Amino acid sequence: MKVALIQMNSGSDKAANLAQAQKLIAQAVAEEKPDWICLPEVFDFMGGSRAQKREAAEKLPGGPAYTMLQTMAKTHGVFIHGGSILEAIDDEERIGNTTVAFDREGRELARYRKIHMFDITAPDGQQYNESAAFRPGDAVVTYECEGVTIGCAICYDLRFPYLFQALAEKGAEVIALPAAFTLQTGKDHWDVLCRARAIETETYFCAAGQTGTHMQGNEPRMTYGHSLVADPWGHVVAKASDGVGYVVTRIDVERVKKVRAMIPVAQHRRTLS
Repeated sequence: MKVALIQMNSGSDKAANLAQAQKLIAQAVAEEKPDWICLPEVFDFMGGSRAQKREAAEKLPGGPAYTMLQTMAKTHGVFIHGGSILEAIDDEERIGNTTVAFDREGRELARYRKIHMFDITAPDGQQYNESAAFRPGDAVVTYECEGVTIGCAICYDLRFPYLFQALAEKGAEVIALPAAFTLQTGKDHWDVLCRARAIETETYFCAAGQTGTHMQGNEPRMTYGHSLVADPWGHVVAKASDGVGYVVTRIDVERVKKVRAMIPVAQHRRTLS
């Protein structure tokens, strides 16, 4: 299966973000003909105020981001793992940070809402308080892509190994992680954590990131990019450089089976009291 990871520099202009995503998907399809495409976290809207985020959020199914993904999947005959989009939630001030995946016919396959909220003070002193704006999910989600089981996670989820063990227990052979990792944390932790999750779960780990600068109000914030694919042995087999674009590689499910046969960690797992 050939996979493409789209790397974007989204901002607070939703129409421009959707146009950027559409252009990059079409370019990847024309040049590389992938089977499966993954976009980054909140590719439809980054930055802005809390009120602007709520205004940009859309009810699912439907809305411009959802419809664009669905149309692109059907038009190009590819699976699209829609990074994440801002989801409006009934009777809730907060919004969802939500992945939607589509098959080659544009049919929805899965919907996953980010579980872990990024409530931290970064090394440069910038404060992030996602839980004030976003409602966390609570479901472990996988879906089938022509015989391959794909597990869903988003960005800060990366730091919680138990979620990835749960995905592996549900049969995941590939894990998708759309992200908008900060530059400060990404430069030290991104590669290490992505490779660790691949090694622990013995899966292909496909992490599509935001890159560059966006504005959070009047404050510039920088994301790390460096979208990558790690194989079940933890080797990085594809990696994007800085800037907007995409990276492509092939994954082989037989490689997953081979690694799991060599080191059958799932069989060796023990329950501790």
